[in-house]
Amino acid sequence: MERKIIQTGDGSHSIELPQLVATYHSIHGAIQESKHVFIEAGLNLFLNHADLQALTIFEMGLGTGLNAFLTAIEATKHKIHIHYTAVEQFPISPDDAGALNYPHYLQNQDAFIKIHESNWEEYIQISKFFSLRKVKTSFVDLYSNEKFHLIYYDAFAPNTQPELWTKEIFEKLLDMLQPNGVLVTYCSKGNVRRAMMAAGFTVKKLPGPPGKREILKAIKSS
Repeated sequence: MERKIIQTGDGSHSIELPQLVATYHSIHGAIQESKHVFIEAGLNLFLNHADLQALTIFEMGLGTGLNAFLTAIEATKHKIHIHYTAVEQFPISPDDAGALNYPHYLQNQDAFIKIHESNWEEYIQISKFFSLRKVKTSFVDLYSNEKFHLIYYDAFAPNTQPELWTKEIFEKLLDMLQPNGVLVTYCSKGNVRRAMMAAGFTVKKLPGPPGKREILKAIKSS
């Protein structure tokens, strides 16, 4: 499938899939969207827990690696060990990864290269505080008995991948979370929120990043 690198509103890159009329990030700003949805609304909930020695994160859709990259930077900044699992059925090419300008904007070339060059199917130490396991499969086919503190749900939008926004999918995600675990996503469509609630999540609307009114935070009750 053809992939085209584009520049978004904050100057950072994203990837467009012309055949699907879809982009990997908001056209209003890739970095600002990822920071707002996944770091500020998700990761920051856990960074100040004094009794939390290590954090487990699952990402649906490694994509460009931006969410993992931002998380690796935060792990080093806050000196918290993060074990990060990401599933990706169709990885981007090394050439596409090398053309993205995230290392320039975030001043960390080494971690970004390691994220894309690391082996699949095993935990790889990207930095002192961040380890990554990439799994090359579809989420539908994924089996994991690991329980996560936090899920970044970054699948393509429901109009592109409707099969990934159902009650059954959110039941699977709920089971992957530890008690009081959190899922965050950029998507706030009413049918997605209702599917989350039907699966057993407690769902809250939060203000969205530029260009988007709302995002969703879903919590697994203890």
